[in-house]
Amino acid sequence: MTGQPGSDDELEVIHLDDPAVLGESVDPTGDLPPLRAALEAVLLVVDEPVAEVMLAQIVERPTEEVAAVLRSLAMEYDEQERGFELRNVSGGWRLYTREACAPFVERFVRDGQQARLTQAALETLAVVAYRQPVSRSRIAGIRGVNVEAVMRTLVSRGLVTEVGTEHESGSVLYGTTGYFLERLGLEDVQDLPPLSGYLPDPYSLDEDDVSTSR
Repeated sequence: MTGQPGSDDELEVIHLDDPAVLGESVDPTGDLPPLRAALEAVLLVVDEPVAEVMLAQIVERPTEEVAAVLRSLAMEYDEQERGFELRNVSGGWRLYTREACAPFVERFVRDGQQARLTQAALETLAVVAYRQPVSRSRIAGIRGVNVEAVMRTLVSRGLVTEVGTEHESGSVLYGTTGYFLERLGLEDVQDLPPLSGYLPDPYSLDEDDVSTSR
C-alpha cells in the first residue's frame, strides 16, 4: 500500500506486515497500550459502526495505519474462529457475534423476553426491505391488511424512513435506513438474501402480484 509522496522521485511504502502498522506498538515508553488494544477497547463499547477516520482521531494515528490494523484484526478473528467478528458495514467498523453462534446468543437474549418486533412488524419490514422504494398502500396490498400502525412503529424505531414520493400518485415512498443495515450486519440492501427460496410457489413479490396476503 502506498502512502503520501515523500518527494518527486520516491513514495513512502507502508508494509502491512510491519509490527508498527499492525498496531503492536504505540508508545516506545510503554505508557500507552498497543494500537490494536486501543482499537479493540473502543470497538467493544460502540453502539454503531465507527468510521476509520473517527477511530484514527481517537487513537491519534494515521488513518491508513488504523485501517490496516482493523483489517488485520478482522482476519485474525476469522482465522481463530472467535465467537465474534469485526465487520466493515454501513460506512464503519463494529464487532458482531459470529453467525455460527447465533442460536446461543438468541437463546440468551430472548430467554424470558418478548420479541422486539411483532410478527406483523417483521413481515412489513421484509416487504419494505425487498420492495423499496414502496408506498404504504402497496405494502398493504401485498400483506392484505392495514399497515398504518405498523409503519409508524417501524419509522419510530428508525428501521424505515421516507425516501421520496411516487410521481403518479404523490404517495410517500418508504425504504430501510442505515440503522436497519447495521442491525443486520449488511453493507447494502443488495446483500439481503434471495427471497424466492422462502416463499411457497404461488407467492411472490413481483410488481403485479399481491398474492402474498393470506
